[in-house]
Amino acid sequence: MTNDAKGRRELLAGLGITAAAVTLGAGTAAAHSPAGRFEPERHEQDAWMDKLPGRHRVLLDVTTSEGVPEGIRFAGNLFAGQKTGYGLEEADLAIIMVLRHAATAYGYGEGIWSKYGKLLSKASEPPRTNPYDAPPRHALSGLASRGVHFVVCGSASLGIARSLAGKGGDADAMMKEMTAHMLPSSHMIVGVAGVVPATHAQELGYSYLFVG
Repeated sequence: MTNDAKGRRELLAGLGITAAAVTLGAGTAAAHSPAGRFEPERHEQDAWMDKLPGRHRVLLDVTTSEGVPEGIRFAGNLFAGQKTGYGLEEADLAIIMVLRHAATAYGYGEGIWSKYGKLLSKASEPPRTNPYDAPPRHALSGLASRGVHFVVCGSASLGIARSLAGKGGDADAMMKEMTAHMLPSSHMIVGVAGVVPATHAQELGYSYLFVG
């Protein structure tokens, strides 16, 4: 056998090994490739978020009492900026404000604050109404009238209900009283932390803005 013939055989054998390796690699890549594009699971509890009209979706995440007035200003800035800069109307925006953690109590109106303001606020002179929904402005209710919806933390609300009911009190009855006095356009799943619908909203296309 000549050296040329032997070289050709070794070359062909090498090409065969290379082809097999490429084929195996392609198979391995295919095995690890995703089956399809991620699609969030839809839940009946979240259906209202997906049904809100609007060409832009925004979620404002409020976690402190100091963050509530900031959230009100953020919402106002969104409405104003989209109007002056892009010519959009308020109906073109879907805005959700999440009131959770230390901001949860501000998801409730005068019917709760007038009775339990002393327990809900650490102020030296407890307010008799929600300080961010008081006359003459009724700032939070005013946002609701402009199309803003609220998510009120169900887990923190349950904690508030137990605190207001007191030791041995009926927390379930207190929870019913509280839910009867939520802000307009408010949504809550009792016992479920507000971070859960907040994350689901992002999966549904809402841009996330942390307020404070």
